[in-house]
Amino acid sequence: MHYRDFLQRVIYNVINPIVKGMIRVGITPNMITTIGLLGNVAAAVLLLYGGVECPGDLSYVGWGGAIILFSGLFDMMDGRVARLSGQSSVFGALYDSVLDRYSELITLFGISYWLILSGYLWGSVLTFLALMGSLMVSYVRARAEGLDIECKVGLMQRPERVVVTAVACILAGVLQGKDFDSTLIVVGAMALIALLANLTAVWRILHCRKQLK
Repeated sequence: MHYRDFLQRVIYNVINPIVKGMIRVGITPNMITTIGLLGNVAAAVLLLYGGVECPGDLSYVGWGGAIILFSGLFDMMDGRVARLSGQSSVFGALYDSVLDRYSELITLFGISYWLILSGYLWGSVLTFLALMGSLMVSYVRARAEGLDIECKVGLMQRPERVVVTAVACILAGVLQGKDFDSTLIVVGAMALIALLANLTAVWRILHCRKQLK
């Protein structure tokens, strides 16, 4: 079994009771998708506030990471609610994909600007490269599916990117004040995403080339 399938089953076992409760009270998949976006907006605002009003206080970064991780659960719950309640739709899939891109843009913008405010210009450049790779991973898959090619290969898909980003921010907040600069944890995470996301985009292009041959 692929590790992502295993993790997906574990997460489904955890969130299924919540999902069934949402269905009972009439919460729709599109509502859940919107809540996920608003969570990422809140995380970005928290990062910006910390950078402007409390520079050097990484507790805001840690809480921002926690919100990013919590909001990431909604990426799984909206699809789960749609399937279990029979509310799956073409528009719902489109809406989910678009808001996922907005969520990632907003989150990485918040991190990039926070790094600039904190004096880590190269960290903000790495964040931009991470954003570029993240968008291209999604774009290549969407373009491939438009050509009837299944394209899910790669190491840094959206769930992995969300976890790496969130965990790095949480650790930066928890470990501040230690014998090292915990901001570098976030910078390192952005470097990792920048590398692996762009490699994943190239991997998918080569995969599509092979399929088209």
